[in-house]
Amino acid sequence: MRGPWSAPIDLKIDGCIDPGHIVGEDGRRYLFVNGIRRIRLSDDGLSTDGALAPAYQPWRYPEDWVTENFAPEGPKLLRHGDWFYLVTAVGGTAGPVTGHMVIAARSRSVHGPWEHCPHNPLVRTQSVDEPWWSRGHASLVEGPAGDWWMVYHAYENGMRTLGRQTLLEPIEWTADGWFRARGGDLSKPLPKPAGGKRGPNGVALSDDFSRDRFGVQWGFHDPRPSDAARLQRHDGALWLAAAGTSPVDSAPLTCGVPDRAYEVEITLAPEAGAEAGLLLFYNHKAFVGLGFTADTIRTYQYAEELVWARAPRPAGPMRVRIGNDENVVTFHYSFDGGRTWRLHGTRMEVSGLHHNVFGGFLSLKVGLFAAGAGRAAFRDFRYRALG
Repeated sequence: MRGPWSAPIDLKIDGCIDPGHIVGEDGRRYLFVNGIRRIRLSDDGLSTDGALAPAYQPWRYPEDWVTENFAPEGPKLLRHGDWFYLVTAVGGTAGPVTGHMVIAARSRSVHGPWEHCPHNPLVRTQSVDEPWWSRGHASLVEGPAGDWWMVYHAYENGMRTLGRQTLLEPIEWTADGWFRARGGDLSKPLPKPAGGKRGPNGVALSDDFSRDRFGVQWGFHDPRPSDAARLQRHDGALWLAAAGTSPVDSAPLTCGVPDRAYEVEITLAPEAGAEAGLLLFYNHKAFVGLGFTADTIRTYQYAEELVWARAPRPAGPMRVRIGNDENVVTFHYSFDGGRTWRLHGTRMEVSGLHHNVFGGFLSLKVGLFAAGAGRAAFRDFRYRALG
């Protein structure tokens, strides 16, 4: 796993997503993809060996169920005992909260025929009152002590801005060779997997930019090949070369956030000709935030500048804070390094900045941008969860 790794190899199966790998009873490798279709691979797994063909006609839910669309996808396979199990997502991955679901089938052979699980759907959100919406796209995993779990994604109730999150739900194998989800009411605590070693809980996001965390914490939105050269770290700061004319076309540097409520703050200093700022950024059509030129404070809402809200500012570095309390956003800024703070006159509500409105399966991230000419310095990024 530590490499060395080759360059990416194109398997030339365009239009396919969600590959699930399995070795059949014949000892050959196969990929299952959305559809649900199957293609054989070469023995080394580095090329295809045959044509893409239908593999399984998924179980159909009743027509009066409220879903996004049928959309069979996410095939994940494993061999357990004498059976191959195929776990699939249907119903659409977003849209109505009751749409996404997990179904399963089994076969003695990777070539079928496949038998529908009598417990389908194994997982599905039934109501907007549940704590997790659009649950689906599952894989089965065995814990270190032999217990079994289902890993899938979902949206937190009312917090689609956080993007799809990963859930772990216990399952049990039944006497008839099938399995059931045993999470029950997900508003209540669940047991942890048994055995193993406890790892760190979460990742500290505050960053003094003394270490390179690009690609681990920070990444450009929709990056161009040249964007990596825009970043430098020296003199205790992250220096970002300007691009574009505003946050819309500046390819902001973004950082994902995990909490329903949080505060972030940073010191920024644009060079002459540059505008630097702090954003909550979904994509170029959906963001809010503040920008600072050498002499002006600019306000962004609805992915555009509120020109009427421009205000003057003194020269020198700015300390800027954004608070997001369950999608209600408050801005503060300081002219003296954070000793005294000024409340910005506009609060914003951002619960609509998510996939169901703007597409892309993204999340609302913290963004740093530099636009115009020259560059900007960013120092002492601090993140604090609230509540």
